Amino acid sequence: MKTLTRTLIGVMALAVLSLPGLATADYTETRYPIVLVHGLFGFDSAAGVDYWYRIPEELRQGGAEVYVTQVSAAEDTEVRGEQLARQVEDILATTGAGKVNLIGHSHGGPTARYVASVYPQMVASVSSVGGVNWGARMADVLQGVSDNVPFSGDLIGYLGNALAGLIDLFSGGGNQQDIMAALKALTTEETLAFNQLYPEGVPAEYCGEGQRQAGNGVSYFSWSGAKPLTNGFDPSDALLGATSIVFLGEKNDGLVSSCSSHLGMVIRDDYRMNHLDEVNQVLGLHDIWSTDPVTLYRQQANRLKNYSF
Repeated sequence: MKTLTRTLIGVMALAVLSLPGLATADYTETRYPIVLVHGLFGFDSAAGVDYWYRIPEELRQGGAEVYVTQVSAAEDTEVRGEQLARQVEDILATTGAGKVNLIGHSHGGPTARYVASVYPQMVASVSSVGGVNWGARMADVLQGVSDNVPFSGDLIGYLGNALAGLIDLFSGGGNQQDIMAALKALTTEETLAFNQLYPEGVPAEYCGEGQRQAGNGVSYFSWSGAKPLTNGFDPSDALLGATSIVFLGEKNDGLVSSCSSHLGMVIRDDYRMNHLDEVNQVLGLHDIWSTDPVTLYRQQANRLKNYSF
């Protein structure tokens, strides 16, 4: 009983100390601006809904300078990477900063990696959250269906581009969309080819850990969830629970395996979060017994603040 009481007190104390209002005013004040990069079917803000729900606001409250970028909702990684690079150039010109800290979710992970590899002079660090760094099993499945089932590719392309176009319309992005290019880029085969071209931070073997600071001078970090079903009130749980079946028991967040998310310094790959919880969606609904997703971003900002670049 005493052990249980002490454990509960410890958990409560940790929760209280993690509240934004009790942290120091400069807790997230990084040397370089933080730039957030969304994943597949992502956006900055669409129809009043923010992709990074409450995350930029909480980071700014602790002193961080935060920018939310918008690239194509569905496109090839390199195309998205060039779109992101132009926005990073604008951010550097506006702020006068020497570099930025990129934080990418899902397809945003390899998108940020591309910029860091091609334009390392602009990037201090890349943090990959649920990143597709060794391929996505669902992309493999959909690519297989497209290649082998007549007319399925046309249907996937039509529906996917329609959804991506709608997201782009409501978010005011004005970017080109190509869901088939995006799916191909996220397959295991294409991701491994991408890793050969842009290898910085990538582990030497599946489920390993990469170099924290690569030869290009950029530092790499990653974390991810491993629990597809987290909150019965979250409408996305049913979908992610269904998609998790393709992993055949391997740890995953519903769309990306824990091992595939590894990049650079692996902070943790088994948070009680699914793929959307990792960006505090839907609308902040997540496992009530786990760390608040926003806290992870605050902790990473503080890690970057104290990191020796």
